Amino acid sequence: MAREVRRFPVHPLLARLQGHVRSRGAAPTSTLVSSPHPYTRALGLITVVLFGAWLGLLVVGSVRTPVGPMDTRMTLRPSVTGGTKINVSPLGALEMNTHTAPLRLDVDVDQLDPVRSQALVEHPERLSGLQGEVTHDVRDGTTELAVRSVVAVVSGATALGLAVYRRPRRALAAGGLALTLLAASGIGAYATWNPKSVLEPKFSGLLSSAPQVVGNARSIVTDFDVYQKELARLVTNVTKLYDATSTLPTYQPDPATLRVLHVSDIHLNPAAWHIIASLVEQYGIDVIIDSGDSMDHGTAAENTFLDPIADLGVPYVWVRGNHDSETTQRYLRRMRNVRVLDDGRAVTVAGLRVAGTGDPQFTPDRSLEAQGDPAERMAGIRLASALRDQDAAGTPVDIAVAHNPVAARQTDGLVPLALAGHVHHRGTEVLPFGTRLKIEGSTGGGGLRAVQNDKPEKVRASVLYLDRTTRRLQAWDEITLGGLGLTTAEVSRHLPKEAGIPGTGPSPSDSPDGSTSPAPTGPDSTPPPNVPAPSP
Repeated sequence: MAREVRRFPVHPLLARLQGHVRSRGAAPTSTLVSSPHPYTRALGLITVVLFGAWLGLLVVGSVRTPVGPMDTRMTLRPSVTGGTKINVSPLGALEMNTHTAPLRLDVDVDQLDPVRSQALVEHPERLSGLQGEVTHDVRDGTTELAVRSVVAVVSGATALGLAVYRRPRRALAAGGLALTLLAASGIGAYATWNPKSVLEPKFSGLLSSAPQVVGNARSIVTDFDVYQKELARLVTNVTKLYDATSTLPTYQPDPATLRVLHVSDIHLNPAAWHIIASLVEQYGIDVIIDSGDSMDHGTAAENTFLDPIADLGVPYVWVRGNHDSETTQRYLRRMRNVRVLDDGRAVTVAGLRVAGTGDPQFTPDRSLEAQGDPAERMAGIRLASALRDQDAAGTPVDIAVAHNPVAARQTDGLVPLALAGHVHHRGTEVLPFGTRLKIEGSTGGGGLRAVQNDKPEKVRASVLYLDRTTRRLQAWDEITLGGLGLTTAEVSRHLPKEAGIPGTGPSPSDSPDGSTSPAPTGPDSTPPPNVPAPSP
């Protein structure tokens, strides 16, 4: 008997929908449900275009071009408000409301070219044509930047569109939309261009004092002769420092002597790296010890200032100063030739055992409250405890390093030699229990603020000669440059003749206040003989 199949009535609306689908040859109902909404697809395409265009600008959307005596890098960046930002690292930034568009022009001043600067100094008449030269350079740079930005934006959006959609037509649509957006941004920038914005710039960082140095922008326009003189003075000061670094007196130390270069308080002065490199080469330095304050504000943006350390060719021992942040410290830890000392950590470098601690205070400006000497003493006490632990382990430390002399004094009696900086002037004294404390001046000449002063701070560094066997201080040379704007270079020799034996007791050249007077010997004299230190 045949099986009876029961049929249930179909709802009229469902029947009508099924008939409509069959007549149109449409996809099944499940496909209709999963198809994305047109608005969703448009939003996805715009996201791909914007992200791809940003990646393109990030990778290849910048040009390097000379502008007057400076080497610059120009870049287009996505922005809500637009405008132009000129970064004069590490001095600060200059912002101008030049246009309103979703793109901002960034101009990074990488460095001052000494050859072109010297040409301006030797031929001051060229300053009168400097404005036209700069205008021409900027026009050429922005033209090249515009072409490169178009290529970068279109390529980035097209490549990302192809990777996401895997359809050439969609990828080309993404590239075309990116080009349209860039063209619209350019038209918007042109339409809202404000040439008067250069008269009302916003200064930040150290450049915030620029109006006080050379007058505000309006007075520069009306009194350009005054501005020329100030510009010539600044360029002259910077250029002459480069000349001084290339004419330092040479000296051939005893090859059996360890040579340590002590530097401190560079404070973002890029000329310091030229001085240090010159000393490393001419004195045959084995290791550099930096007692801190390499930075001014300790920001991540300043970190690239430290990159020349990697090219010095010798180990670089560093402790954190009160202007150096933990961000600075982490950046230096990644450099292969840098040994960062903190919390009493000890390392052996060039046969020397060195331990140190970073400054417990981070006070780059007056917005942060200083804890004062008590915090420094506690840091020094912790360093002293670490030195005792090293001695108990059979690895006694030869040199202790701290940024602040207050902390370094706590190591008295535990090491033959302690190094510090911070106070921007030299000093040396033998502490009550026999440790010699040497305080170095500013190797950066007080930082880049020095270019604003009529009598800038002197640039100081010291070469320490230590016996390779006993690792005791035998002599030291104090190198002093006349500072920015002067080409004088002095080298004075000092011998620690404490009771006729190097390394103990007060030196005849030490003054009661801890400063030293120049010894009668000069840079051409030879190091003292290696005299063994007394037994402990």
